[in-house]
Amino acid sequence: MSSEATRTLFYPFETGGLPVPPEGERVLFLGAEPGFRLPLGWAAPIDAVQPFRPFFRLLQGAGLPVKPRVEARDYSSALVLAGRHRGRNELWLADALERTVPGGLIVVAGGKEDGIVSLRKRIGRLLGIEGSEPKYHGLAFWFRRPHVATPDVATPASALREANPALLVDGHHTAPGMFSHDRIDPGSSLLARNLPAGVSGDVADFGAGWGYLAGELLSRNAGISRMDLYEAEFEALEAARGNIAALGSDAVTGFFWIDLLAEPVERRYDFIVMNPPFHAGHAAEPALGQGMILAAARALKPGGRLFLVANRQLPYEGVLAREFRAAGETARDGRYKVLWAVR
Repeated sequence: MSSEATRTLFYPFETGGLPVPPEGERVLFLGAEPGFRLPLGWAAPIDAVQPFRPFFRLLQGAGLPVKPRVEARDYSSALVLAGRHRGRNELWLADALERTVPGGLIVVAGGKEDGIVSLRKRIGRLLGIEGSEPKYHGLAFWFRRPHVATPDVATPASALREANPALLVDGHHTAPGMFSHDRIDPGSSLLARNLPAGVSGDVADFGAGWGYLAGELLSRNAGISRMDLYEAEFEALEAARGNIAALGSDAVTGFFWIDLLAEPVERRYDFIVMNPPFHAGHAAEPALGQGMILAAARALKPGGRLFLVANRQLPYEGVLAREFRAAGETARDGRYKVLWAVR
């Protein structure tokens, strides 16, 4: 399932434009996706970083050393697979600059539709580009970590971090790369305004992001005894930990980095809320939300309730009717609908 961007990333090594790393070097791979093949002669071990749980599990299953966030330093070189989020891409480049040795090679690749050309221009202004090569509808480019030549050797990394600071959104801490990191998502806002009163007992937020909906429930319902947050993006879940702790709620809280479509939920709940994702890359994938509805149906106690928000055109009513005793719609606007169901 390796993406074209991953093939673009390794293409300069395959053509001889860049030498393959030899045994004895260590390579950091930020944004690693499963299914990649190393070029012939590649002997250096790779430490992969992937915060998206489904990809993390596949990389782990393939036997690769993988972490959800970068930890080690002094890598000989780094690979960066750029995605759709400009801020995350630039923060990964800052990580690469900080974690490689002076003079270490940093190779970046991404799809043209995801803005890789503008990223190349941005890095070129900061550091200068050593080389580049287009392939597979994408672009690979490379540069090196500067040697010590200024009072602040981390200047390029600092510039990238300063351009992509952590944010405070309506009292919640977020960061670039998270879903709706710079504003409250309008779908989640509509759902929050239409949640029922008197929610109590054991509650969960499936696909919790940085914790907005869970926080709204806790702030309005003193009867919640436990609030568990389930999220596939590691950094968003870490932000949610801080945001929920800041509320000072008496409810017991749990935070689960999990792929809800593939990993079981052990606990059972009286109430579940969710704003399920429905995109895989650039394509709409209603099956993602349908799978999360199935996960919620399995995790609810008899009589438990589900409230969710979705784009109006998404076909969720059928699976709700099949999996729940009763279901319906409670609100909608020009883009979204709020659906409910009882187990």
